[in-house]
Order: sequence, then structure tokens, then C-alpha cells
Amino acid sequence: MKKSAKHKFFTKKLLDWFEKNDRPLPWKGEKNPYYIWLSEIILQQTRVEQGLPYFERFKATFPTVHDLANAPSDKVMKLWEGLGYYSRARNLHFTAKFISSELKGVFPNTHAAILDLKGVGPYTAAAIASFAFGLPHAVVDGNVFRVLSRIFGIETPIDTTIGKKEFNQLADILLEKKQPGVYNQAIMDFGATQCVPANPNCGVCPMQKKCTASEKNLINVLPIKSKKIKKRDRFFNYLVCRRADIVILNKRTQKDIWLNLYDFPLVETQKLLDEEELRQNEVFQKIVGNTSFTIKKVSKPFKQLLTHQKIVANFWEIELKSALLTNDSHFFEVKQKNINNFAFPKIVDLYFKDKSLYLELF
Repeated sequence: MKKSAKHKFFTKKLLDWFEKNDRPLPWKGEKNPYYIWLSEIILQQTRVEQGLPYFERFKATFPTVHDLANAPSDKVMKLWEGLGYYSRARNLHFTAKFISSELKGVFPNTHAAILDLKGVGPYTAAAIASFAFGLPHAVVDGNVFRVLSRIFGIETPIDTTIGKKEFNQLADILLEKKQPGVYNQAIMDFGATQCVPANPNCGVCPMQKKCTASEKNLINVLPIKSKKIKKRDRFFNYLVCRRADIVILNKRTQKDIWLNLYDFPLVETQKLLDEEELRQNEVFQKIVGNTSFTIKKVSKPFKQLLTHQKIVANFWEIELKSALLTNDSHFFEVKQKNINNFAFPKIVDLYFKDKSLYLELF
């Protein structure tokens, strides 16, 4: 399909807008594919403001792909702590090892080879290919879906196979092939700062006179999703077991949320328990039932929202009189002063930062 007059209008206005509204970010203009890949993985499902300090820390800590590849897993996860979606960190480390050992540290320079890397999807592959190597591949992410659906009045749901195909085809038509990296950065910035999800300032938008959503009052309707994510509730009763300056931690190795992160021994139930219910719980009995202990305090409930789950957790502070007797190989002792060396999910960090509790770490 050839570019229509509206297609040409969009591309020109977008590039004109970007020339005056370019956001200064440390990875912009970067040609080192390792740093571009690092920034794109960090920015997946993450706002720029949140991801920026993580990019700076990763770049400083692991200046080359070999440095990242040779780092211990716990160090990578700790540096990632707080960003969420921890599979990104695991894939990042896996791919760094692959590039370092199998590719001798040379980042792949074709779109197909980049797309084959673990943790790299179509959007990330297009971004790396265009920014690092000037290859003509258009990015399509949440910002792009929103911009294109509004301006071109596309009501096809973005979370369907048909919708993704339609948006990808349009994105390829609009792409400025002579400067794909500039175009891709422009449309991402435009969606992030001008055509924002809620209450965009359409009065100053250079696209307004050609924007279908503005004309038909569909700004708050587009883009359209066909499915609503259903969240299931999970209730965690964490056992914060301490003996003198020793605390019991748990490494999460099962196929579940927060793989390879650390937390405390856990009793998961259908609801949060009171003390009597906790003492009678079979899992609780297996963990601390053979040990002399005192339950000192229980925290207020803490909550964390994940994509498909809502976690509600109480933290039971338990004083042990002797070593914990359990067969669970994932439990281990650590001095309380060393707890900050481990990477925890957000809900545990929220507990740590509650200064009313006795296990103060910050």
C-alpha cells in the first residue's frame, strides 16, 4: 500500500514535532547495541521516569555484555529489585551469557537474529534494529497503538490477532525509511508526552485537524481492547522468624511469581488468618511446629497488584527459642544486617519500610 495524503501528513508532522520536543534521555543517539538492548528491556512495561535510574545503575555496574554475563544471578536480581516483571531480568542475564559465550560478545545485527534472542519480542527487536543499525522496522507498543488508533480512527481491538496485524501494517507504511530510528523515537515520545492516555492536550496537538478521534469525540474510547484482565486474589501469611540476630529467608524456586527472589517462609491460605487459625494451620505446623517459639506481632495487611493477581499479605513476627527444624531446603539462615544483599518482591519491601515493625532494615 502506498502512502496516502494523510499518511504523509502524519509522518511529516510527527518528525516536525519531534525536532522541537525531543526528550533528552541517556540512551538517545546511542549506537552501542548492548546499551540500547539494556534500555529497551528495562523500559518494557516500565515508565521512563522509573526505568532511568535502573539503566544508569546497570550501565555503570555492567559496562559490557561480558560483565553482565559473568555476574552472579543474585547480583543481577538485586540490581533489578523494584522494577517488577522479574522474568525480564532472568531473560536479560540469560541472553547476556548467550551473546558473551556463543557470539563472542558481538551483538546480532539483523532484525531476525535480534528477534531470536530470549526476552526480545517484535517491539524490542524493531527498536534495537532501528536505533543501533538503522534498519527499517517500525515499533508498535502501547504508545503507538494509542496514537495510531486515535488519529486514524481504528476501532479494531489491539489485543486481537487481526488488530495487531492491522496496526503493524499501518506502522510500516508510516515509517520514515530513511531515518527509522528517529521516526520510532518520535512516535514513542509523541505517545508518551502528547497523545497521553488520559486528558491529552489536543488543543496544541499538530495532528488535531486530521485526528479522527478528536473529530468524532473518541479520545476516551480509543484504543479498544476486547478482553479485560481478571485478577485472582491470593492471601499470604509470611512467617518472619528471628532468633537473636538471625532471620530465616526463603528462596523462591517454584514455577510461580517472583522466581529466584527471596521472601520468608509462607503459609498461603484462602483468606488472611487470625492467630488461632494460623497456629492450627497444617503448613504452619510443619514449618515451626517442632520449634519453641513466640508470636510477637502481626503486621497490617500489605497489598501488591500484579498483572493477573492481587497479593494480600500479613507478616507474622515470630521469635524462635531454638533453630528452625524443617526439611524445606529453600529455607536458610542469614544475619539480619545482611538481608539487604538479597532481592525481594515489592510486598516484602513494603513490610521492611514500615517503621512500626521490629525488623527495621532501612
